[in-house]
Amino acid sequence: MTQRIRLGISPCPNDTFAFHGLMTRAVDWGGLQFDVELLDIERLNERLLCGDFDVCKASFHAALSVVDDVVVLPSGSALGFGVGPLLLAAEEGTAPATVDQLTLCPGRHTTAALLYELFHGRTTRIEHVVFSEIMPRLATRRADFGVCIHEGRFTWPKHGLSLVEDLGSRWEAETRCPLPLGGIFASRRLSLETVATVQRVIHDSVRFALADRSAALPTMRRHAQEFDDEVLMQHVELYVNEWTTDLGATGVRALRELSARAAAAGLGAGGTLEVLAG
Repeated sequence: MTQRIRLGISPCPNDTFAFHGLMTRAVDWGGLQFDVELLDIERLNERLLCGDFDVCKASFHAALSVVDDVVVLPSGSALGFGVGPLLLAAEEGTAPATVDQLTLCPGRHTTAALLYELFHGRTTRIEHVVFSEIMPRLATRRADFGVCIHEGRFTWPKHGLSLVEDLGSRWEAETRCPLPLGGIFASRRLSLETVATVQRVIHDSVRFALADRSAALPTMRRHAQEFDDEVLMQHVELYVNEWTTDLGATGVRALRELSARAAAAGLGAGGTLEVLAG
């Protein structure tokens, strides 16, 4: 009987680009059957914590709470320099300073929310909303600050907003590591052989997309919040890189740094994420 793999990924362009080959079956599934579900990143985080998927894209922050239940796959991650979330303001010249102010974050378990709390603590009230709500609410002055992710990194000026801080740049300056945003996590319920097969399929899917970038555009358009092809490809150029193909030693070091800083700030459950060997 063919083994079915419940796979959860996000609809953001870097995921639909990297998984285009898998979703369209342009790469060999290695005898497995993938049932793919696309969800907002915070919903994926919640489902990861519940153990609902066999394999799941999720925030590295969320996975720190389940280090004993999952293994990180070397391929498919979003990690790099210049990829961090942006802290935006509704009013130019303002910065988080008081609990009378409201900051919108894209989910309690996102790495973006973790960075905000690492660097700005509890200086403001925090409300967690779907990432696509953040810039519209800032533009209509229904919040003071927002942590912006995904395509919004390129489109925020159109909303008349002000940049307070690039949280990723601050991470890089303090750690000298690329920022680990999200990764692909396989449940330890799966056999090592199955996990290795899943890793090969995802690796092949990433390589397939990189070999012909424009071929993935129809898949990306179908699921993206932004439909401008230039913005979609900017997203790919930023978030899909050498560490998406393979985390390598640099990726492992970045994960250890994130783990240590989260634990020291009381924002993680402790433990270090294990990356699949080989």
